[in-house]
Amino acid sequence: MVAMPLAHISWAIADNADRKTCDGFYHDVFGAETVYEILITPETQDMGFDREESLMMIGDTMVIPIAPAGAGENEGVPIGDMLRRSAAPMRWLGVALRVADLKQADPWLRERGFKLHYDRGMEASYFMIGRYQVMGMRIEVLGQDLPNDPRNDPAWSPVKWRDEHPLGIEGLQSIGLSAPSIEEAREVFAGKLEWPEVGERALPGDDANCVCFDMGDTVIEAMVGNSSDTAVTEHAIETRGIYCLTYKVKDAAAAADYLRGKGLTLVGDISDRFAIAPDQAHGRLIYFTGNELEGYPKLGSRLSEPAQFPAVEAG
Repeated sequence: MVAMPLAHISWAIADNADRKTCDGFYHDVFGAETVYEILITPETQDMGFDREESLMMIGDTMVIPIAPAGAGENEGVPIGDMLRRSAAPMRWLGVALRVADLKQADPWLRERGFKLHYDRGMEASYFMIGRYQVMGMRIEVLGQDLPNDPRNDPAWSPVKWRDEHPLGIEGLQSIGLSAPSIEEAREVFAGKLEWPEVGERALPGDDANCVCFDMGDTVIEAMVGNSSDTAVTEHAIETRGIYCLTYKVKDAAAAADYLRGKGLTLVGDISDRFAIAPDQAHGRLIYFTGNELEGYPKLGSRLSEPAQFPAVEAG
């Protein structure tokens, strides 16, 4: 197994004013903390910056809503156009995974059939695996630290989200993807990426089954709807990719009471997993659960242990 720790999860918002409102929601409800911002200023405007984004921590998970801004507000600017295309409810951009050496990761991934994309001028920083190669989840393979990332400080700790915030977040338990079939999920995640399978389980609230893979510091749950008219099946056909996140919380009932006290509508089962209604969470489905799951990795970021890839022999 090559464990690939999660650097961040991102999604797109079409209008930058809505992004600021979205940031405020996650600050208010989740206790998110902004650790870095990319903003349009007179200086960055002259440099051609095309987006604005806030790097926010929720526990030890970094989330990044991104909106076109500056040059990106113009039609025909690639980043701006991509963000507008991707800015739909229940659609996420994807994940960034941290590796120790891009030159080591590149041949290993190519040997497994992935096509890699490098942005000009950023070849030493990251490359991309397009979303349709990984069941709709774009992967940014990141070879450097994110700016002002608190997880790089050995003294930093996320325990205040567990012990001081009413949600009691202990960590990110899983990333759920809508999948066309269990077999295709195994082919991609266990076969090509060599992430160990940790089992199958039913997800009654979503009317789906899932097969689960250990990514390194969280789990990919590839979800397959049990019929043609489930939300998961519809997502797999019309949207693809990340469907939901699930955070493990210290006390599910207390977390639910807190969210209801904020005037938010909850969906799901408190004894299993439950979420804020997506239309109240800027179009994202984020679950909470008090349940530990057998075989899942211990909660907590492994960002200090970037992925190391075995050498690939020239063929």
